[in-house]
Amino acid sequence: MPQSVRVKIPFLIAGFLSFLFSVWLYFVADNTTAGIFVGLWVPSIHSLGTLLLAPVEGAVRLQRVEVDR
Repeated sequence: MPQSVRVKIPFLIAGFLSFLFSVWLYFVADNTTAGIFVGLWVPSIHSLGTLLLAPVEGAVRLQRVEVDR
């Protein structure tokens, strides 16, 4: 499995587990407020993964400048 896929897996699993927990809280435990709250974690977890795994433009430009010298 490529490294680029392996580093994304924990965020995908955490988002999916959060989604399942949210559905369980909302429908099974009949705690709608907590289910909605936990459901909001899914995009937050995926956004965190995107933020941490996205390359930083400034760092890439700095490396290019150093190579050109």
